[in-house]
Amino acid sequence: MADENTQEFWKWQETNWVNPCINWENGRCITVGIDVGSVSSQAVVMVDGEMFAYGNMRTGSNSPDSARNALRFALEKTSLTEEKIHYLIGTGYGRVNVPMADRTVTEIACHAKGANFFYGPSVRTVLDVGGQDIKVIRCDEKGKVTNFLMNDKCAAGTGRGMEVFSDLLSVPIGDVGRRSFEVDGEPPPVSSTCVVYAKSEATGLLRKGLSTNEVLAAYCSAMANRIYSLLERVGVEPEFAVTGGMAKNQGVIGRLTRKLGLEPLKTKWDTQLAGAAGAALFGYALCRQGKGRK
Repeated sequence: MADENTQEFWKWQETNWVNPCINWENGRCITVGIDVGSVSSQAVVMVDGEMFAYGNMRTGSNSPDSARNALRFALEKTSLTEEKIHYLIGTGYGRVNVPMADRTVTEIACHAKGANFFYGPSVRTVLDVGGQDIKVIRCDEKGKVTNFLMNDKCAAGTGRGMEVFSDLLSVPIGDVGRRSFEVDGEPPPVSSTCVVYAKSEATGLLRKGLSTNEVLAAYCSAMANRIYSLLERVGVEPEFAVTGGMAKNQGVIGRLTRKLGLEPLKTKWDTQLAGAAGAALFGYALCRQGKGRK
């Protein structure tokens, strides 16, 4: 067992899955979307527009390798090989470094399309909290982007910021949301979500006698406030959906929805897959137009 001092608390669980109800050999259009982000990479494989397999793993130091590894992870439990794929689209922060992609599509367009697939055509506002940025996307009933707003390129209030904070407090990242609600009273939010200053402030709060859970609550609250200010600038039109890894952190999303007075839609799918799913769907549309690989 690893010593607690060297344990990497920020590490979240990598997953892959295969749909047992689909025989890919019967598919006319096998499409793949690969979303290479700053923190995580996902590959989604669709057969005729239906989810067949996916892989969700941490992004490494090399984007091309991360793309290949994500696809290999998605196909690991299948007999499907890359040569049988009809169309592959890269998206995300590292989309230009998906060497096997037939084309690339922006993550904003892919998250809107993926949210439409995951949550249904009623979705009008999509919040994507990624590893390094926050995006608020407005879309129509077909998942087409009508407006969007993005924060600056800063880890504040993002997945990477939460990873740093998790490590700082030695709390497994999957436990942060739950533990942030295990407090007697809601503490004031930290004054800054900047990773550098938040770390200093968190250390100071611990020295003042706040419990670890209270400091988690203060940071989750600050992140929720930051996201809320971005949503206010675009406006939230129901129905509302959240994509990205932060959707799994109820410490942030629970506080955010309380401020909004609006509950986000639910989905059975892993919210981190939305961008890759949207990319696979764009590939499916192109494949049906006869633009697939020969």
